[in-house]
Parts: sequence; C-alpha cells; structure tokens
Amino acid sequence: MSSNASFSAGRHVPPHSHLTASHASPPPAEPDGGLIPISLFILSDVRLLCEGLSSCLARQECLRIAGHGDLATPPEQVVDSGAQVLLVDIATPQGLQQSAACRALAPALKVVAIAVAEAEQDILACAEAGVSGFVLREGSISDVVAAVHNAMRDELVCSPKVAAALFGRLALLSARTVTRAPAAGVDTLTPREHEIIRFVGEGLSNKEIARALRIRNSTVKNHMHNVLSKLQIRRRGEISKHLHANGAAASASSRIQTR
Repeated sequence: MSSNASFSAGRHVPPHSHLTASHASPPPAEPDGGLIPISLFILSDVRLLCEGLSSCLARQECLRIAGHGDLATPPEQVVDSGAQVLLVDIATPQGLQQSAACRALAPALKVVAIAVAEAEQDILACAEAGVSGFVLREGSISDVVAAVHNAMRDELVCSPKVAAALFGRLALLSARTVTRAPAAGVDTLTPREHEIIRFVGEGLSNKEIARALRIRNSTVKNHMHNVLSKLQIRRRGEISKHLHANGAAASASSRIQTR
C-alpha cells in the first residue's frame, strides 16, 4: 500500500452491538452512572481490517474510536487524537516500529498488537517492543475488547505456551547480562592493603607479612582490620574466597604488580 493510503477516521455507529468480552471487567463509570469509554486508535495497512475493526468496535459502549489509519500515519496524529490504546497490526515489522514511535511521544499510551502468530519469535518481539497486550490471528472481536481492558488494567492474559516462552527469554537475558562485579569495597583499598591481601592469598601469617613488608606486626593487624571492614567480612580466611567469588582477585593482584 502506498504511503498516501492513510484512512480517515470513520463515523461512529450507535452503540447497539451484543458483542461482549466475557473475561474483561466493566470499564469505570462516570459520576452519573454512565460509562467512560476507552479511546482507541487503529493502525493497519489492510484497509478492510482497519475499517472493519473500527466499525465493530465503535458499537461497543465501553469503547470510542479516536481514529484509524495505515502504518504510514504520523505518530503525532495518533498521540494528538487523545487515544488511550493503540491497536496495531504487526503482520509486518513496521507495525511494532510505529507503535514504538508512538510510545516515544506518549509513554502512557497502551499498545495492543493484533494479528499475532502464536510463534515464539512473534510473541517475544511484542514483549521486547513493550506492547501491553496482543490478540492472536484467530482471535475474535471479544478477544480484542478483552485485551484492551486488560491493557488498561496493566494485565496480560496469555497461554501457558506463551508464558513459558517469556520466562525462557527472561532467563536467557539474565544469563547474558550477569557479570562478575568487583568485590564490595575492593576499590576503596589502599595500595598497602592490596599488598596485604595478596600475601594473605599466598597463605602468609601476619608476622610473615610484617617481615616481608618490613613493617610492625601491629601495623599489619591495623591494615587487616581495615580490609575486613571495607570488604564487609569477619575473618581473614574469607578474604581470598570473597575476592574470587566476586571476580576481583585478578584485579587486586594486577594493581599490586603495576605499582
């Protein structure tokens, strides 16, 4: 579809549809008892889908169509419409790109992806794009209405298969980003204290360290007290274990050798 195929917002149809979403809670009510409809903007390069959804959803008392258009619709137009939820067709990558552009302008905007294949790569693409909900390709109008209400409540309903895929990706990302951080307080140790912990790692006693450094035994004890305090440990026997566990032993050793 050419870039000049932007669709104008359709006229609202009087709310008389019997379509309902069985697993969506009622929208909030106005002080006079009436419903406060959720405003939607629909984006799709399939004109039939875009106008069909607009026509069907406009019949829902709990929803209001703020506008609709193709994926070339300027994000500013979506945001300026006052829409609370963006329904976007993600049959092409441009759908998620457009939703990201809209959310960059209006972070509070909820995005519900439609025409989503229940394939791991598609679900994960939606999650990484920050969508608030999705409707599978075989979904119904009731599913769309439910997804909109769930998004407004910051809830996501998904199948066990989708949940497993999301948890799997989370575990993978966590494993990739975990790095061995420096031991607590190691950067605050003085050059002399780094020398002390190197000798401790070699198994030397306080007296042997004092002779090696040509300082008093009491001075070594004072340094040890400071080291234990900075590393937040209780016994000198824990120093090497603590440094190795936090990936700081090599760093500490290199600092001493370059003095």
